[in-house]
Amino acid sequence: MTDAFVQRIASETGLQPRSIAAVLELLADGATVPFIARYRKEATGSLDEVEITTIRDRDKQLRELAARKEAILSSISEQGLLTPDLKKKVENAATLTELEDIYLPYRPKRRTRATIAKEKGLEPLAELLFAQGGGNPAQLATKFVNTAKGVADVDEALAGARDIIAERINEDERARTRIRGLFERKGMIVTKVLKGKEEEGAKYRDYFHWEESLAKAPSHRVLAMRRAEKEKIISMGIEPEESQALETLNRLFLKGYGPMAEQVEMAIKDGYKRLLSPSMETEMRLESKRKADVEAIKVFAENMRQLLLAAPLGSKRVLALDPGFRTGCKVVVLDPQGKLLRNDVIYPHTGSGQAAQAAAKTSALIEEFKIEAIALGNGTAGRETESFLRGLGLPKDLPIVLVNESGASIYSASEVAREEFPDEDLTVRGAVSIGRRLMDPLAELVKIDPKSIGVGQYQHDVDQNLLKGSLDDVVESCVNGVGVELNTASKQLLTYVSGLGPSLAANIVSYREKNGPFKSRSALLKVPRLGEKAYQQAAGFLRIRGAANPLDTSAVHPESYPIVDRMAKDLNCTVADLMQKEEIRKQIKLEKYVTAEVGMPTLKDILKELAKPGRDPRAEFEALQFKEGINAIADLEEGMELPGVVTNITRFGAFVDIGVHQDGMVHISEMADRFVRDPAEVVKVQQKVMVRVVEVDKVRKRIALSMKGIRQ
Repeated sequence: MTDAFVQRIASETGLQPRSIAAVLELLADGATVPFIARYRKEATGSLDEVEITTIRDRDKQLRELAARKEAILSSISEQGLLTPDLKKKVENAATLTELEDIYLPYRPKRRTRATIAKEKGLEPLAELLFAQGGGNPAQLATKFVNTAKGVADVDEALAGARDIIAERINEDERARTRIRGLFERKGMIVTKVLKGKEEEGAKYRDYFHWEESLAKAPSHRVLAMRRAEKEKIISMGIEPEESQALETLNRLFLKGYGPMAEQVEMAIKDGYKRLLSPSMETEMRLESKRKADVEAIKVFAENMRQLLLAAPLGSKRVLALDPGFRTGCKVVVLDPQGKLLRNDVIYPHTGSGQAAQAAAKTSALIEEFKIEAIALGNGTAGRETESFLRGLGLPKDLPIVLVNESGASIYSASEVAREEFPDEDLTVRGAVSIGRRLMDPLAELVKIDPKSIGVGQYQHDVDQNLLKGSLDDVVESCVNGVGVELNTASKQLLTYVSGLGPSLAANIVSYREKNGPFKSRSALLKVPRLGEKAYQQAAGFLRIRGAANPLDTSAVHPESYPIVDRMAKDLNCTVADLMQKEEIRKQIKLEKYVTAEVGMPTLKDILKELAKPGRDPRAEFEALQFKEGINAIADLEEGMELPGVVTNITRFGAFVDIGVHQDGMVHISEMADRFVRDPAEVVKVQQKVMVRVVEVDKVRKRIALSMKGIRQ
């Protein structure tokens, strides 16, 4: 079956069968997507993570389809109805939809109007009517009147026969295929507000009386309408023009005119309205939801990737504040590794005496701990606290950075936070998270459920298993793409390293705590239950700063160390010399080191890594300062041009934080002076931008922004 899958995937993707087979073999052997993409380029033809993931997911779908075929063949066989032709038809079904259409007439079902009619002996009458030959339907039906069987008169006999025909039409493969196509092409989504729900559902008022093509409805609107329906604000239906559907079915089943054909036409209409149309509407709902989910998850995943790969401040001494008005601002001091050194509370917003005390305390902490950066949560009192800090006369080279604190409260109450800080309250944990997010967004955000970070839309409405799988892929890709410092990484960060997972990550941290820092990558093999396979998958993505072997600080895999040693020996230098001196690296002739297992792709990667060992692929950190005096929606005026940072991207635009506690919206039509198909063409999450205020709705707390005509 695998060979068939390989050929199928190759025909769908255009990838080489040899590469696909190699990927599937490596995955079956326990290799991860990042490992295959980075360290098995010769086997796969240098496929990237997206291509490898596509192969993995399609293989899974094909296996599920094959398993369903086996179950269906078994079911039909048990009924004694499996013929060679039917078996071939099932085996050749290309999609799950096609397969289920084939199976529908054989699927065990509850008693229906048709099965009851058959029990009354009316199937022969249905056959006569469906054949649409000569004769009078009423006269034919008299032979089937049988009070003992529950057929009281001719009308009941004809009605029962039509029920049988209606069900046959519903289960007819051609009919379902054509009506499905009609729904897909011509189906309209129609919504109406439920009586008395106008005020309660005001935020959905766009859909109180709405109609649009199913084929053209964007994912965000489909999900919005479904949510409104779920909350019992609107009703929603999906259907093409009934006359078009009936005309399609009539062409399939009517053989002419006359009394017999009239009976069949009545059955067609009943079958469509009672059985086929509801069935197709259910399919369309599921399929449109599936497509909307895929689209929404794709956007969410890309936003998540950009957020995780946001520029890190790096290892600095940080003062972090979780701002507040009445309850004060929680202040924590973190060392360059993110360790909590001190925590306190200041009250800069509750009176002049308290403000003076807060100023003195803050300045003292900055001086005592030689603070190199200040991280400030962007929630309630964030801008006001920023103004307070900027009024302290701090050194100009001391950055004050507003940090998006979405999800910090989730982290504060989590098991992870309780394990890290069992003796501290929620506010201290939240402030620590804000500070660490500034230092290394990736290392901190992996501790939080991605759905709580605030870069998605309708993330609670989409398929949760699909969402989790996609986000796990993104986090794993980001963590391994950046690399992880083995001796400082948290258990949560290590969990996402290729080949590890929660159990081995916990074992690594436990071993590190008992035995001190790892001196080499090979020392990982001393960790309980961490065997050769896990070591192979993980080692290349782990870094050991200051290791005796300089390659342990790089992305060169241990399996390639002998190649580098040979390069150094051939050039009569050390490995450290290779990494430090470009003039020596230029003398390396890569062709000399090609073997049956190691080709040019790996050798080029090694050379690139020797030039910049352990290089962080993320951008350099650059602080953003919001415009002074613009702290709330009330401060905004149309026409203002303001600096901001992109917090979220959707298919219809981008949300931008301009420092007023409410993100503004740049609609896709306002993103550039040219036509834009996708906001992601123009901006990325965490990108600094300049925007113009177009409209301010203070009641609904909505801010419309534009980037048109502004040089970025």
